[in-house]
Amino acid sequence: MGGSVAIFGLGAMGSGMAGSLLRAGLTTHGFDINTDAVARFRAAGGAAGSIEEVASGLACVVIVVVNAAQTEAVLFGSDGIAAKLKPGTAVIACATMAPDVARDLAKRCADLGLHYLDAPVSGGTIKAGEGTLSILASGSPEAFEQARPALDAIAAQVFELGDKVGAGSSMKAVNQMLVGIQIAAMAEAMTFGMTQGVTPEKFLEVIRQCAGTSWALESRAPHVIAGDYTPLSAVDIWLKDLGIVLDIAKGAKFGAPLTAAALQQYLAASGSGLGAEDDAAIAKVYARNVNLTLPGEA
Repeated sequence: MGGSVAIFGLGAMGSGMAGSLLRAGLTTHGFDINTDAVARFRAAGGAAGSIEEVASGLACVVIVVVNAAQTEAVLFGSDGIAAKLKPGTAVIACATMAPDVARDLAKRCADLGLHYLDAPVSGGTIKAGEGTLSILASGSPEAFEQARPALDAIAAQVFELGDKVGAGSSMKAVNQMLVGIQIAAMAEAMTFGMTQGVTPEKFLEVIRQCAGTSWALESRAPHVIAGDYTPLSAVDIWLKDLGIVLDIAKGAKFGAPLTAAALQQYLAASGSGLGAEDDAAIAKVYARNVNLTLPGEA
């Protein structure tokens, strides 16, 4: 790669990815508006230096922020990094966004000689910390080549979806459609089972070995059983992601009624004060509707 890496966004996902970059032996600079997060990263071995000081030596930057607007701000905002980077630098953009937005950002980067990689990630905070994410990536061969050491450090699987930017974001939308629906389906099925005398513990024991299982069920049902809604992925993330999915669907004149129904349940959860809790907390919406008491509740 012939240079160092900078990661922008040291939240739950970004901090795990930054640690993976360090473990891979890559000189890594971390930036975030949260100065405490930056201090923790530097204490863990992150390299020092302002973006102005290090930009010329960067081989690639990894942007791990919440959405397209924040990605654009990092690149082209009032103190945007794009103009500071040398031509040939790879930009790995990891936020979930609409494909047409990714294409616009890629064009603006290309005008500056930068290689944009449309590279949303899947796997959650645990896999981010392990360096075992899946990356759904599209971009030029030059972008992939320049970004390869960083990609290898943060991912167990890099799905190369072609040289047309937007393909990665399209695949992420498909994934988020399924996962968002399946988490809501887990909550609906578990609480339905409770009305029939099936305990959450027995639900997980049996269904995880039956055709009704899913990654979402096996990942999130234990959170409900433990009564632990510490956010690994918050309810409000789904307002954003399923909103993006439905916007894309609308543009394609594609009806997505299951996605729309799932989004309504996340909206109900957020509106009742659960937005910052783990997305498994959507089960509380179903439980309250029929006066069920979930594990860990009084």
